[in-house]
Amino acid sequence: MGTSSLQGRIVWITGASSGIGAIAARMLAEQGAVPVLTARSESKLREAAGAIRGEHAIYPLDVRDATAACDVAARIVQRFGRIDALVNNAGYGEFVPFDEAPLSHFEEMMDVNYMGIVRCCKAVLPLMRQAGQGHIVNVASLAGKIGTAKATGYAASKHAVLGFTNSLRQELRGTGIRISAVNPGPIDTPFFDRADPGGTYKRNIRHFLMKPDKPARAIVSVIASGRAEIDLPWASAVGTKLVQLFPRLTDGIAARLLNKK
Repeated sequence: MGTSSLQGRIVWITGASSGIGAIAARMLAEQGAVPVLTARSESKLREAAGAIRGEHAIYPLDVRDATAACDVAARIVQRFGRIDALVNNAGYGEFVPFDEAPLSHFEEMMDVNYMGIVRCCKAVLPLMRQAGQGHIVNVASLAGKIGTAKATGYAASKHAVLGFTNSLRQELRGTGIRISAVNPGPIDTPFFDRADPGGTYKRNIRHFLMKPDKPARAIVSVIASGRAEIDLPWASAVGTKLVQLFPRLTDGIAARLLNKK
């Protein structure tokens, strides 16, 4: 992956105040891109931006607000002239048994994880269509391909993200606008502070947790290459594919390996 493919590219990243969003922003800047970091907390955005060398920008944004998403898109274009790529990374998870989860558990997670992506795509697509080029990278999850216990809300939201991503890719064929998905397995980030406050799941899968620089690097690679989809780590990706291909044969094995919450 050379710097030439990223040099000077304006990349808007949601959920960029911590975790893989913040790391991807730093990596993009190191490759010559101009990252634009957005998240709800301005103070956390400023802290994340402190690690970035080179030109960048920050804008507070709650992806639940469609008007705010359009405003941020307009401000980016006003400042930089265009948006070359959008990385939809904002999202969260909560692991709760279905019987114990209120309706708000599902509604709020879908509002952020799925509708947040829809809102930001709505904000940026007219600008990319006008420019005749652009790239949207949606950070989904392997949970969008295989369900696990206590993740009915989270897995459903990520399945929605992948369905949306694959459909939008077909709609935009021939327009010069690329659509990609990055599907990581569990990552050692602040995600688990909310998803698994007791730490049970994180302890049970500690040997399989990815360091956040790996999925962040995958995001950067996808922007540079235009690859349609990447699943990681490879072993989990292979296992997920086997479960999808042979659900009856693998269901019991998958339950023993995956239901660690």
